Amino acid sequence: MTPAASLARIQLNTRSRDVQRDLRDATQMHKTLMRLVPDHLGDAPRRSAGLLFRVEETDHGVTLLVQATTPLDATGLPAGYGHTEIKDLTPMFRALRKGLAVRYRIVVNPVKRERLPLELKDQRGKVIPLSGVDADQWWARRATEAGLHLNTLHATPLDPARPRGENAPAMRHSLIRYDGTATTTDPDALTVALRAGIGRGKSYGAGLLSLAPATAP
Repeated sequence: MTPAASLARIQLNTRSRDVQRDLRDATQMHKTLMRLVPDHLGDAPRRSAGLLFRVEETDHGVTLLVQATTPLDATGLPAGYGHTEIKDLTPMFRALRKGLAVRYRIVVNPVKRERLPLELKDQRGKVIPLSGVDADQWWARRATEAGLHLNTLHATPLDPARPRGENAPAMRHSLIRYDGTATTTDPDALTVALRAGIGRGKSYGAGLLSLAPATAP
């Protein structure tokens, strides 16, 4: 059976106060987008809904891409938030096959965990953001695990996502957008990665992998 997933494309109304607030505050953006999915999803509702999102800015405005493995309902958004179109991603999953050439886009939060001395082996090192070649290598490894062989890679550093609010953690989530072309090597692994997202920071706009057909290299 082909796995279910839907994608909402929201052309944001940047004059809306709700939109302006969400674009400033990664925590509020996440809360707003969770209104697109059903309630009562347990202790990890984002994960249960498979909710992933990405903010894209162009000359024509700001667009939100929101993906979920549960139904998406645009009526949950604040009034005047933007124009929403929702499509079924089933045809994309059915089209995946070994050797398929694709164009990809993803925003990721590439990090590594600090190694601690042996005497501190029971503790966890702090999370360190990666940049430059280290971040590129991180993405290349994750892409390989996800069933993609990267043919080209273009990195665009983005403004970090910072949770706000009285009880928000102080950690900033570094974000890098990768665009390029790739060849599918493992359709099953790629399906899992498309539905679950890749890497950390999924509540802050990272992890959503988008594919489109490409001419074979």
